[in-house]
Amino acid sequence: MIDFLLDFVSLIKAKFERKRLHRRWAKLRQRGMGLGADVWLPASTWIDPDYCFLISIEAHCGFGEECLILAHDAQMDEFLDGARIGRVSIRESSHIGARTVILPGVVIGPRTIVGAGSVIARSLPPNSVCAGNPARVICSIDEYLEKQRKKIHDGPVFPCITSQSSREERRKIAESVGVTSGYVVGGRTAELKGQGGTPRTPQWFSSP
Repeated sequence: MIDFLLDFVSLIKAKFERKRLHRRWAKLRQRGMGLGADVWLPASTWIDPDYCFLISIEAHCGFGEECLILAHDAQMDEFLDGARIGRVSIRESSHIGARTVILPGVVIGPRTIVGAGSVIARSLPPNSVCAGNPARVICSIDEYLEKQRKKIHDGPVFPCITSQSSREERRKIAESVGVTSGYVVGGRTAELKGQGGTPRTPQWFSSP
């Protein structure tokens, strides 16, 4: 009985969190922020609240946890009674790793991947993979994808994990990646069918 109640409470909490996330997305757009469809913008992503109207995120972008997106810099305010502001434009199909800091006045992408923990102080070119502090180009996205495609071909490869995955399936994955990396496939396909576990902005969202 206790387990049933805990599961029920967890389900209600998950639905509440999803509703709150959708409400946040809608409020950001109401305040002038550009936010396209099919964007994963988690609750932990900090958006500059007073200057969110200077921020634009196009369709199909994604963010890891605890990213910061800043459209103003007030560090000199005490001395100059002024702060720097700048637009932040994250173009279509760009993906930002966890705990990345994005500073004012930059354009990212389209089709740019940024490694976790990066600091983006200058614009990053399209079709590139970037990382570091400050973030800089490591390789082209085509080079990166070809390298990963070969690794997927060589395996090990597993179907995407879901809440229905069995203990045995999880055990096999854990054993297989004990000494090497592996890949799970099918997650994006599931999301496009509405079966994924990652909440994304609705398809009717489009930048104002």
